[in-house]
Amino acid sequence: MSKSSETQTNPLREGLATRTVPQACSVVIFGATGDLTMRKLIPALYNIAADGELPPAVSVIGFARRKKTDEEFRKEQEESTRKFSRQAVRDEIWNGFAQALFYHPSEFHDAAGYKSLAERLDKIDRERGTGGNRLFYLAVAPDQFESILKNLKEAGLNKAREGSWARVIVEKPFGTDLATARELNAVVHNAFAENQTYRIDHFLGKETAQNILVLRFANSIFEPLWNSRYVDHVQITAAETLGVEGRAGYYEGAGAMRDMVQNHLLQLLCLVAMEAPTDLGADSIRDEKVKVVKSLRRLQPDNIAEDVVRGQYAEGAINGKNVPAYRTEKNVNPESKTETFVALRLRVDNWRWANVPFYVRVGKRLPKSGTEISVHFKGAPLVLFNKEATSLDQNVLVIRIQPDEGISLRMQAKMPGTSFRIEPVKMDFHYGTSFGKASPEAYERLLLDAMSGDATLFARRDEVEEAWAFVDPIENAWAQKENAPPLYDHPAGSWGPEEADELLARDGRAWRRL
Repeated sequence: MSKSSETQTNPLREGLATRTVPQACSVVIFGATGDLTMRKLIPALYNIAADGELPPAVSVIGFARRKKTDEEFRKEQEESTRKFSRQAVRDEIWNGFAQALFYHPSEFHDAAGYKSLAERLDKIDRERGTGGNRLFYLAVAPDQFESILKNLKEAGLNKAREGSWARVIVEKPFGTDLATARELNAVVHNAFAENQTYRIDHFLGKETAQNILVLRFANSIFEPLWNSRYVDHVQITAAETLGVEGRAGYYEGAGAMRDMVQNHLLQLLCLVAMEAPTDLGADSIRDEKVKVVKSLRRLQPDNIAEDVVRGQYAEGAINGKNVPAYRTEKNVNPESKTETFVALRLRVDNWRWANVPFYVRVGKRLPKSGTEISVHFKGAPLVLFNKEATSLDQNVLVIRIQPDEGISLRMQAKMPGTSFRIEPVKMDFHYGTSFGKASPEAYERLLLDAMSGDATLFARRDEVEEAWAFVDPIENAWAQKENAPPLYDHPAGSWGPEEADELLARDGRAWRRL
């Protein structure tokens, strides 16, 4: 058994409770002075240490342009971790953790900086026992990838020594279309093999997203019903009350489709729609997810306007506070055609999901923040209750991804009393109250998985490219100068354009409100 596939098992629960074990390594973060590092990565690593999951020998080396000492880097990271950590920072834990933080100043294009990095990593191996294992995290813009990867390769840091490993974590966006995704994948592949490459999607690190497989395949009451015979339709919603929040430079070139649908929401759809994998190995699960994306019915130019609604928020109010229109946000083109809202009707053309629509929507400046999946089952016949009810609400299984992670099931029940009145009731499960502890942040789980060699929750090359192959025709239709599908305005604080409601109303359905 290879080191990267080692598991730790409770012998009394063998076959039910296994987990991969993170190994001692050096984590090199490129872009160590950036927002992602300070808000997410270092706080995540601290929380892993505070939970007793981080091997003591793990060392973190920040790589960035600015000149500073190890002590200055540690002080900055302590301040940001105290601000952004999910749990309070305890001095005794931080003091030990801080001794594993180092800083390596260098330009990303400077070959000498990588040579000295290799020497420093060798020294850390000797002094801290990291065993020659290296995890490189590219917390930088994609235009920096090629320079960093080229220099890692030339310094020999992309190759693992005997008995050790080298891996790279790549942040999204994975390209802006199929062509750029293939180009980016080729750049990464030139330095690191596919089994060394971890494309991170933090949505898949969320506890409830991971639990979808358990919900489906470990509970016999659900899986027999998880098909077109019993499911009427599925909805996936990702709503934000926030606007672009200073990210206009990125968002103007991305929009809601590239920023959220192509990666996060299609990944969630795959977890809902996939077939049972042959085992829980990373490639077995990702094989089934790829099949789902390949089965998505491709939208043709003449029906994109019928199945896809795009919108942009105008001036409005959220929680009683006035907010500006997207086009008046800082650094946004006053004539921008960038969508901040998308709603789609999708079809998965396979045996399980024939004729079951999947409705997906995402938007900024909506009335409430939250991400959820709702599975709407077909209604029961009214034969027994046609005198007592003119209709019965559908059973709906709701999987809440954020912020209140949990699962609920709506069903019918008789109200107490002498009259025969049927009302919907809800069975509700909350992670926080049921297990007595907060769920770990997504980056905590994903960093642990990368350190243990478990790629299950990371996107594979063919997943990324198949998703772009689906999205590109929609983006191309929107980019047309003539006959492009319309861009609908909607007030900030509303649930999107009316046309998004009509998308479901034409099918006799309605969006579920969060």
